[in-house]
Amino acid sequence: QVQLVESGGGLVQAGGSLTLSCAASGSFFRINAMGWYRQAPGKQRELVAAAPSGGNTNYADSVKGRFTISRDYAKNTVSLQMNSLKPEDTAVYYCNADISNNLRRFYWGQGTQVTVSS
Repeated sequence: QVQLVESGGGLVQAGGSLTLSCAASGSFFRINAMGWYRQAPGKQRELVAAAPSGGNTNYADSVKGRFTISRDYAKNTVSLQMNSLKPEDTAVYYCNADISNNLRRFYWGQGTQVTVSS
């Protein structure tokens, strides 16, 4: 059974920084991509950043230049360094992984709250 376990998040003032981390565990053949989504109250879940295996990272326009996604392929982890945080970044952040086993499917972490105060 594949699990994604997130850490990080919390409360920070505007202009501050936070780092989110996510580790994939269990038995699987290949991780095709890992990324981060977020969902603010009353809004749809949206892609924040994605890191395909062996491919280029991509970011939502709203976070370009402020957030950096990185992967540790040996540890099956993905991190999101968030700088210059704004109140509009407040949301529950979810780790996502595109994993191949017998089938290819997406897995989600449990979510971690990020709150940015003004």
